[in-house]
Amino acid sequence: MTDQHKSCYLNRRHVLRGMGVTLALPFLDCMKAVGAAATNPRPKRSAFFYLPNGVNTLDYQILESGKDYAFSKSLKPLEKHRQIITPISGLHHPNGLGHHHNCDQIWLTGGPIGQSVRNTISVDQLMMQTTAPHTRFASMQLSGEGDCLAWNGDGIRLPSQRSPGVMFREMFEEPKGGVAQQRRGLNRRGSILDAVIGEARDLDRKLGQEDKGRLEQYLTSVREVEVRTERADAWLDVPRPKIDPKDKARVNRSVSKEKVGEYFRTMYDLIVLAFQTDMTRVATFTTGVEGKGLKIPEIGIMQDRHSLSHHNGNPKLLKDLTGSDIFNIQQFAYFLDRLSEVEDANGPLIDTTMALYGSGMSFGHSHGNANVPLVLAGGAGLGLKHGSHLDYNTQSKDFKGYTLDKPSEHYRLCHRPANTKGHLSNLLLTMAQKMDVKTDTFADSNGVISEVLT
Repeated sequence: MTDQHKSCYLNRRHVLRGMGVTLALPFLDCMKAVGAAATNPRPKRSAFFYLPNGVNTLDYQILESGKDYAFSKSLKPLEKHRQIITPISGLHHPNGLGHHHNCDQIWLTGGPIGQSVRNTISVDQLMMQTTAPHTRFASMQLSGEGDCLAWNGDGIRLPSQRSPGVMFREMFEEPKGGVAQQRRGLNRRGSILDAVIGEARDLDRKLGQEDKGRLEQYLTSVREVEVRTERADAWLDVPRPKIDPKDKARVNRSVSKEKVGEYFRTMYDLIVLAFQTDMTRVATFTTGVEGKGLKIPEIGIMQDRHSLSHHNGNPKLLKDLTGSDIFNIQQFAYFLDRLSEVEDANGPLIDTTMALYGSGMSFGHSHGNANVPLVLAGGAGLGLKHGSHLDYNTQSKDFKGYTLDKPSEHYRLCHRPANTKGHLSNLLLTMAQKMDVKTDTFADSNGVISEVLT
């Protein structure tokens, strides 16, 4: 290895201090991976969006597989994006079967559910490990209500932000007081963290095995704060991007959740802006929490999604649930519009961004969590192909076709998977590999989704 290559392993924080704001971002990447400055790889991005409490599956379900499918009533807002999306039917998380709520907890992990068991890492955080060296923020977690979708390697849920304005200011505005004051604050935080870790190590020698486990979980959180502190310090001397006033006005604001569409679109715009400026390459947004889910006053839906999902066949509630489904999918279609319109140096963001939209439930009335609703979009530049309805139900010899005219029969499909090999983790694995994660497995995966690969 040459001396020039050895220099790439210098601590990025120290080099930034020495060189100031003239340091170019490709050289920053070089400090983490030899040769990165020379190749300057095309960014790869992923975003995940969760819809709580399932859907009105009678209006959502697409009946035909392959390219010549007709869009269902609920998915009609996505028809203009036919060539960049793949609706997927028949997948499930085996660990989610038989559980009630909290399917959002394992939607991106495939891990176990329960208060007495620890979750596993979510796929977005696995992706983050490959993208974080290139971006100011390792990932972004947004939530309309409740907790986020992201879990770290120790199965601990990450914090999320519900205010688009607060997230915008954190990402794009220089903190008050200048770089020197910011660095002093980070150094103080680092000293406190060092003291906490030191005391914890002393305490560890005196604890039993069970207490050691609890302490290790606590230390994991402390270490994550330490990593975030070091990252913030490393980027202090790098100027934040200049934001067009129109874009700033679009997202740097507080939006009432009584205006759900405006709130969702602001969150989607914020993710687009973060991707466009390469502030991060991984994002999650849970639009609502299971057990609630936002009502939509602007279209006359005054009950939350949880209440609507427990419809017991009531025509009015079913109609409103479908209305809520359509409305939410319209907002996702807006996100795809924006990704198609906005470009970076490599072209439209839609080509370098994979987006997964869906739920961990299909039939919320009795908590059916097989045949979950999923739409994969974008990522043509990452090696994905679209234009078909991918139906894993039809790949099972026991599947006799859809019976939407007999709701009770169709609902059974939402409780017991027709295709037991159709694991949602297979899709997560496929996406992870396209983000350059070096792994052949994820959670309970049993293969990749080859049908979406070019």
